[in-house]
Amino acid sequence: MMPGIKNTSNDTFSRLMGNGLRYNVPKYQRDYSWDKEQWSDLWYDVLQMIEEQDSHYMGYLVLQTNDDKNYQIIDGQQRLTTLCILILAVVDYLKKLPGTEEERKANEMRAQNIHTSYIGNLDMLSLTSVNKLVLNRNNDHFYKTYLSALQKMPKRGLNASEKLLKSAFESFSTYLVKKFQKTEELINFVDNLVNNIFFTVITVTDELNAFKVFETLNARGVQLSSSDLLKNYIFSVANSNDLHQTKLDEFENIWAEIADILKDNQVSEFLRFYWNCTHKTIRKNQLYKTIRNEIKTPEAAFSLLRDMRSKADIFMALKNPSDELWRELPDVAENLHLLNLFNVVQPIPLLMSAYANLPEKNFSSLLAKIIIITFRYNIICGKNPNEQENVYNKIALTIEETKSFDIEELKSGIYVSDEEFEQTFMYKEFVYTTRNNKIAKYILGKIEKFETSADVDTTISTLEHILPDNPNETWDWQDKKIHQFRYRLGNMTLLEAGKNKDLGNASFAEKKEVYKTSTVPMTSKIGNSDIEEWTEENIEIRQREMAKKAKGIWKI
Repeated sequence: MMPGIKNTSNDTFSRLMGNGLRYNVPKYQRDYSWDKEQWSDLWYDVLQMIEEQDSHYMGYLVLQTNDDKNYQIIDGQQRLTTLCILILAVVDYLKKLPGTEEERKANEMRAQNIHTSYIGNLDMLSLTSVNKLVLNRNNDHFYKTYLSALQKMPKRGLNASEKLLKSAFESFSTYLVKKFQKTEELINFVDNLVNNIFFTVITVTDELNAFKVFETLNARGVQLSSSDLLKNYIFSVANSNDLHQTKLDEFENIWAEIADILKDNQVSEFLRFYWNCTHKTIRKNQLYKTIRNEIKTPEAAFSLLRDMRSKADIFMALKNPSDELWRELPDVAENLHLLNLFNVVQPIPLLMSAYANLPEKNFSSLLAKIIIITFRYNIICGKNPNEQENVYNKIALTIEETKSFDIEELKSGIYVSDEEFEQTFMYKEFVYTTRNNKIAKYILGKIEKFETSADVDTTISTLEHILPDNPNETWDWQDKKIHQFRYRLGNMTLLEAGKNKDLGNASFAEKKEVYKTSTVPMTSKIGNSDIEEWTEENIEIRQREMAKKAKGIWKI
């Protein structure tokens, strides 16, 4: 059993919901969000399960409890809620099935029994449902008042998640009417649903252990909602002193703004990057514990949330070179595009701090230097990016404190030496992928600019491999040598779009005739050269020359 776990079991829906226990979605957890695609998938999974007389696995369900009677749903609310809605659609359909008075009364009793077993009881005084599943603050009123009570639902005035709840019920109702016409079929369907759908239920005693479980499962490829867990903790702290509703509404509105900016799935990444731009660097698996230890009062929670809001925009802008924030800063936009192309995220906390604390000119200068460091360290030399994280974090903290940065400190430990860079560059290859082709074109374009001052539009140029992938019989190359040299930078050049369409595996002599007509100086140079055969030596000499130039191009 994993550390922090109170209990682990495989439980059917019947054992979960038919046992008198209560399951609460924390009031500040994400609203209901499943849509038609997910409802439909579940429906057909259940039908297939019944047809094959098999069971259906619904994944992990992570619960928190202190008394073994009341459970907080840490992960799994979308699945549990959807299954309850499907049960309610069955109950509603059973009540509406045509038949004799006796048959209708029998179906009414069956419907009531299913409702009591898996949904909840009707309070005789208030005539409202006392449900086994309690949703969050934005969803429970609708679920309790209309869905579980099977009352006519309003057509207007619903929030986005209430509309999804309503649509899920209506969709399942339609599916059931089309599929089943007899009582026996419906009862068989319910029986299979509650007894053959099962979860792996993990029960913990507190949020910290829940997060440990989350991290362990995530490492095993199980995706759980870390942002929901973090959000729930922050909100629970904010509400620890029973704050006035208007204050809580303000808190929720700020979080909603952040979630809208970050599109939910980036909340966890943003939180870590945000934390690392103002605190000593932490790994992903330390995030929840660290925030829990630091944020213990409503004041601290509010301060954290407001600061997060102030940096959410810049976080997203740093990941989007087309953001309007960079409209008047074309150099910044270009370098952010390169950072995306290089697929390196370690500098983002530093850049968040720099944008908030440095003049525009200094921010732009810092970003340009980071691009050079990244190119040397990550793209050419392929070193471990984790080393960069600590260096960038130190600079970020310095910027937060002094509003300045030291270039030498920036270079410390992560600026590859000229000697190492040149030696590695001499043998660098870029095996065919879309990303690698773009990087190779970027490198060739920069070298051309350095050598001839010519601006080559690499977005419309094609990457030409002088030695083709599958050379024809005119090429006197061994297969082994082709494999070793075809993706070397020295074997690549830039060519206008369309010119290489008919070149394919043509001979070197034929290629030279096309190269002569190119407006790209490095390519026309090959075409007009006295080289008669393209050999390994040609590739090595050319790449060696490239490496010497690169040393001066990408230099701080």
